Amino acid sequence: MNRRFQLFFVSSSLAAVALLLVGVKLGRSASNNDDPYKHFSVFSEVITRIKSDYVEEPDMKNVTLGALNGLLESIDPFASYLNADQYKQYQATKGSSKANVGLVLSRRFGYVSVVDAIPGSPAAKAGFHTGDMIETIKGISTRDMPLAFAEMLFMGEDNSTIDVQVLRARKPEPEKLSMTRAKIVYPQPVLTIGADGIATFAIRSLEGSMKDAVKKGIESAVSKNVKKLVIDLRHCATGDPAEGVALAQWFLEKGAIGTVKGQRMDLQSFNADATKQAWKSPVVLIVNRGTAAAAEVFAAALLENKRADVVGERTYGDASIKKALSMDDGSAVILSVAKYYAPNGKAIQDTGVVPNYPMADAILGGDDDPDGDGIPNTPSDKPVEDTLMKKALELLNGVKTMAGINPDAGLKR
Repeated sequence: MNRRFQLFFVSSSLAAVALLLVGVKLGRSASNNDDPYKHFSVFSEVITRIKSDYVEEPDMKNVTLGALNGLLESIDPFASYLNADQYKQYQATKGSSKANVGLVLSRRFGYVSVVDAIPGSPAAKAGFHTGDMIETIKGISTRDMPLAFAEMLFMGEDNSTIDVQVLRARKPEPEKLSMTRAKIVYPQPVLTIGADGIATFAIRSLEGSMKDAVKKGIESAVSKNVKKLVIDLRHCATGDPAEGVALAQWFLEKGAIGTVKGQRMDLQSFNADATKQAWKSPVVLIVNRGTAAAAEVFAAALLENKRADVVGERTYGDASIKKALSMDDGSAVILSVAKYYAPNGKAIQDTGVVPNYPMADAILGGDDDPDGDGIPNTPSDKPVEDTLMKKALELLNGVKTMAGINPDAGLKR
């Protein structure tokens, strides 16, 4: 075994042990024999055995850090542990308007992974896709790198460059890429009204005040006597989940939108208010594996209330309230302190949103989408059929055939 695999094996083992101990500590078993603190001796013994009996003397600092990050990743792919210096840097850059590359990140298999690239961003133009794993950033391995620290590395001065190595599912070797940082401009929603009275509404972000632009688009569709609407939420991975609650209000007359709750946060329920409903006509949603956060809350509410059919792939699963919790030594843990739940009671971060018409998305950007806006630019002799849009239009026109594709299509968690 090479050293990289050895450290991976040891780190993973320690993470499993640590997770077991935390689970025992937090468990609610009534057995008097299940004293969580006595199990910490097992963890100490494992550490001792590794240090004394492992094939070679490991770097215990790296091993311990790997175990800690493995523990956090196993319970929350968006969590981070930052040491005191990193946390100071995080606080200094939080809310910064520095240039960036436009990646939405999580952790998978110990590495920094891509949720999606913001359409039109440098990362989108470089061809990043959901599920790509970033092996190195500026020559630094992302193995056991705190997620928040990786996000800070991508920030910098406008027009400055950053080099990365990317691991892709269909390529055996890492791919080297260089991106030029830029001020991130979140794409505006685009409403297109067809001659048949059906409109398509492409929403690629719900960040910031984008919700207001969506509301104007809905009002415009109503004023122009649009009868049916397709809302395309593919690659819509940015936006506070609370914005998804507001969107659902505009489409629901009654019913539960969802809930948010955590260990230290009281349950908060959201229900539709008929006075806020702005769109009453038929609607179909399109999602893919890059749909996350606010868009997932919105899609789950309409799907569970049978207000809309949902076409596409299972969404990513990212709808929570995250918080930085500082430690006595100046370090901090950033993790989800509350999750958003769909009306069916399932945590969106755990399950994503599974469409009732599951279909694979053939349009994922890349070579056919050089501007990274999610819309293919192909020569006339090489068209790319948007099968998800085709299916959505069929449903609005009353064609209720089954998709015929595995309902687990989409991102595998």
